[in-house]
Amino acid sequence: MKVAPLHKAFQKHARSIRHRIVHTGQHYDAAMSKVFFEDLELPHPDFYLGVGSGSHAEQTAKIMIEFEKVLQQQKPDLVLVVGDVNSTVACSLVSVKIGIPVAHVEAGLRSFDRSMPEEINRLLTDAIADYLFVTEPSGVRNLKQEGVAEDKIFLVGNVMIDSLAHYRQKAKSSNILEQLQLTPRAFTLVTLHRPSNVDDAANLEKILKIFEKLSERTTIVFPIHPRTRKMIEQFGFNGRVSSLNNLKLVDPVGYLDFLNLMEHSQLVLTDSGGIQEETTYLGIPCLTLRENTERPITVEIGTNQLCGLDVERIVHASFDVFEGKTKHGSVPEFWDGKTAERIATILNGTI
Repeated sequence: MKVAPLHKAFQKHARSIRHRIVHTGQHYDAAMSKVFFEDLELPHPDFYLGVGSGSHAEQTAKIMIEFEKVLQQQKPDLVLVVGDVNSTVACSLVSVKIGIPVAHVEAGLRSFDRSMPEEINRLLTDAIADYLFVTEPSGVRNLKQEGVAEDKIFLVGNVMIDSLAHYRQKAKSSNILEQLQLTPRAFTLVTLHRPSNVDDAANLEKILKIFEKLSERTTIVFPIHPRTRKMIEQFGFNGRVSSLNNLKLVDPVGYLDFLNLMEHSQLVLTDSGGIQEETTYLGIPCLTLRENTERPITVEIGTNQLCGLDVERIVHASFDVFEGKTKHGSVPEFWDGKTAERIATILNGTI
């Protein structure tokens, strides 16, 4: 979702920028990967590293070993990385150690919670990157406070919003609402994937309590990761889950189907960073089941509320939404669908 708009923007500069796409295989579900590439109209990757799952150390090490081979073969002038995953920091480290500059898209975001692996990835990548492309003003402030030179920092907007704006019309052709027998604006969409939420029995039980309360007032749609299904079974929660008639556990869905679900939902519960941004752009109420966020602008001016895992607070805030007492937000500056074009123009003039 972050690479697709950059790919399109670089194509417009094809005379001066020749780009290659590397798929590390960190997100290793073959079927879902294929769906996302098709939905986002991305070409087959030029390089597929096939790293797969593993511990953070194992995954990062495998990416570094395989990505170094690509760099030695291709000898690029620049490596561009996106987001805050293990691939981001692994590819950045390999690049700078052999003298290749790095551009980081989505730089400067900070949760100030170093127990999050993503926070470590963000800090390390930003410390060694040469071009830091920032989504919101807090990112600029964070980087300056960390001593990053101002001439490396570019407030350009949000490539995730580029994808959303571009594919919003196409997503209307999705029939996911009919498949799941959903009425627009009459269901709650849930996405939860953080280990602190779904791999902890006490916290997963809190989430089930929230579902039990909310299911009295709404249909809950939860595209669930296979690991989360496994944890529900492992912790003995299958009976409680199956007793909730208004809870629809569905397999993970493609980008266009998910965008359609999000746009037509009444409320979103999430622990995802990107979804906090997308709901702010769409004007959909969002409750984030985390104690912090690296995207504070979604709380400051957007539709997002930080709720932690406070069951009563989440239920109360959800009922407010069902009763029409919603938090009205606005769209941040530069979230206009043209971020990738700005990045390509900057790079075209400097590399």
